[in-house]
Amino acid sequence: MTNKTPATAEAEAAEKIGAEGVSDIPLGHNERDLTGMVGKVIFFVCVFYTLLHLYALNISPIETWAFRIIHVAGGLTVGFALIAAFTLDRNKDPVPMTPLQWLALVPAAGFIVYAAAGITFAWIAREYMGLRMPPDLPFGDGVALLPTLAWALFLGTTLAIVSSWIWKDNNRHIHWADWLLMAAALIVAGYLLFVLNRWRLAAGTPMVGQTEFLVALSGVMLIMELTRRVAGLALIIITAVFLAYAFAGPYLPGILEHRGYSLQRFFTYIYTDNGILGPTTAVSSTYIILFITFAAFLQASRVGDYFVNFAFAAAGRARGGPAKVSVFASGLMGMINGTSAGNVVATGSLTIPLMKKVGYHPRSAGGIEAAASTGGQIVPPIMGAGAFIMAEITGIPYTEIAMAALIPAALYFLSIYLMVDLEARREGMSGLAKDQLPKFSKMVKQVYLFFPIIILIATLFMGYSVIRAGTLAMVSAAVVSWFTPYKMGPRQLLEALSLGARMAIPLIAVCACAGIIVGVISLTGVGARFASMLLNIADASHLLALFFAMCISILLGMGMPTTAAYAVAASVVAPGLQQIGIPPLVAHFFVFYYAVLSAITPPVALAGYAAAAIAGTDPLKTAMTSFKFGLAAFIVPFMFFYSPALLMDGTWDQILRVAFTAGIGIYLLAAAVQGWFLNDRANLVQRVLLLVAALAMIAGGWMTDLAGVGIGGLVLVWQLATARSLAAKAPQES
Repeated sequence: MTNKTPATAEAEAAEKIGAEGVSDIPLGHNERDLTGMVGKVIFFVCVFYTLLHLYALNISPIETWAFRIIHVAGGLTVGFALIAAFTLDRNKDPVPMTPLQWLALVPAAGFIVYAAAGITFAWIAREYMGLRMPPDLPFGDGVALLPTLAWALFLGTTLAIVSSWIWKDNNRHIHWADWLLMAAALIVAGYLLFVLNRWRLAAGTPMVGQTEFLVALSGVMLIMELTRRVAGLALIIITAVFLAYAFAGPYLPGILEHRGYSLQRFFTYIYTDNGILGPTTAVSSTYIILFITFAAFLQASRVGDYFVNFAFAAAGRARGGPAKVSVFASGLMGMINGTSAGNVVATGSLTIPLMKKVGYHPRSAGGIEAAASTGGQIVPPIMGAGAFIMAEITGIPYTEIAMAALIPAALYFLSIYLMVDLEARREGMSGLAKDQLPKFSKMVKQVYLFFPIIILIATLFMGYSVIRAGTLAMVSAAVVSWFTPYKMGPRQLLEALSLGARMAIPLIAVCACAGIIVGVISLTGVGARFASMLLNIADASHLLALFFAMCISILLGMGMPTTAAYAVAASVVAPGLQQIGIPPLVAHFFVFYYAVLSAITPPVALAGYAAAAIAGTDPLKTAMTSFKFGLAAFIVPFMFFYSPALLMDGTWDQILRVAFTAGIGIYLLAAAVQGWFLNDRANLVQRVLLLVAALAMIAGGWMTDLAGVGIGGLVLVWQLATARSLAAKAPQES
């Protein structure tokens, strides 16, 4: 028996594969790393922001409009503190301000300070002086405070936004322009709360004036600027197109024409519960903030690490092991991570290098991770934020939506798993060595780390509200941590609460911006016109109408986070699908599915681009590869249109039959794409036959299913005959 030196033992330990900190959220390219007193203040602001939501959701509700106004304002304030206008150079020293900067700062700060003082005085005058409205300004007759306040707010906000674009930022300090934008967000909220009763009645009607318009316009500008910072230009461009449409309607032909609206009416309408304060913000102020905080608690207790290690222990030794680990781990992480690209960053940093190590091409490694991470958005019970928006829009109970998502999610991951396995077979890959992987027996002993997810599911199906179930699951995550080395004490609890706010900011901004688009659709009625057009197409062919709806859903989702993509598509496409006779659950799941898949659909595939950065490959080629690996999943929505039993709508024998035949269809399509069927390569003709067989099984009827199975059986017989012929020739040749 040989004794191992400490150096040898350390080297062997370094070779073991396992996740450590995989669920940590890295700083974004433009996210500040605040330190010192400012960092502590923002930390406690984040803690307070999260606690306020938990208090309002579980203990003492706040009036709906007021709560959503506060929610958006708080998100904007924290967002501008943490997110810089452009990519940060973290090694750059602070640069002294130039005279030109001072020339911009002084008037911008003057306008914002005046607006802040004005709204503060207005509140004091009403609450402590008994004045319903603040008195006129002392200079000039009849000069009212609120109109001048609105002008100051608008001018200060505009100057601050433009300044943040011109003068770049420092990593550890908040730019002066962002301080002003933080103040502007609070002023907008202060004004809306001050005139809330009038706002409910007058916004969007001819009764509004220039003051209301300027405040609403300032709010829209702030939301769009923060959205640009957290989500890029794609969503901003789409929002700008819808904004332009609101005013260009009188000059457009056909179904796009509408009568047009004044600036005052339009922008005040947008800042109501028909737009920014509508369904998308309703979801972000309740479900999103709650479940993102739940994810932060799971992260603090290192449950994300356990998910990945469990997947390595279970599938690491299989053929092409790291790729299969990516499929499993990304599905599990999808339950606690709300974005496709975030999933890629969390698990891909570990799985992509390992996939390359066992023989996957870097593009394949990135594509597999992107496709698997995207699927995390449709994994119940959390399913990203889109499912909560679906429940809000349709009125369908969330538990019913989660149940309906089970088979589609299983089919999605089955399709990717089969694509991965067939590629590994074709390339002759192996798995990882047993001694490199976490021990499965050890992982099983820590299975209690799944308890927060189990408690969430159990409480939902016991009849608890989503809010109460999420809160109990969050508390259980803290309790579970006491049985791990990462026990959550007071400090860790505060860090989790702060992290919850930081993680929620991008989704809050995106939901508010999506609300602008929803408001345009609601005001102009373009959704109803689109539904009418879809109805006309459906007269010729339901399949053609569905294909058209699929293309629009993907197009609207390109470059957008899932939440915004679904919110917009649900307003434009889903009503049209319902009008042609498709049940609401099927219509919204159809749209939701393709909104999710837009993350791996070129040319703008956010998940594919994130994976390419880790794999070190060309982004567009990696996006194309992720599209290939997810291709089988693109037929799943058509499957549950033709077979609603896939969404648990039917008897158990129907559900089991269509699930089984759908699984066969998914396998046949994966075999056609990868060119490998069972244990042998498939030639071009066989691949075409397999594709025809797969498509035949979409309809879900007995005849088409039998046809698909028959064609697949024909290819199998062909391959067996070829194999026997080759086996017979081999002895003769030798």
